[in-house]
Amino acid sequence: MIGSSELLLILAVAFLLLGPKRLPEVAKSLGKATAEYRKAARDFELEAIKAEKEVLDGPKDGDRKSP
Repeated sequence: MIGSSELLLILAVAFLLLGPKRLPEVAKSLGKATAEYRKAARDFELEAIKAEKEVLDGPKDGDRKSP
């Protein structure tokens, strides 16, 4: 976990490298990317749980294929 002093140092370096004009747009892009990553991770977890449940429960009558 990042402490407050480390976070302050990161923000100061980012401010120096990017400047006051680009920093807000980079932060916005980073926030969007983080949100997309979390959504993808949540979707993956739900699909994994669904697949695990299907394996443990076995096939349903409607899922069986006719020969």
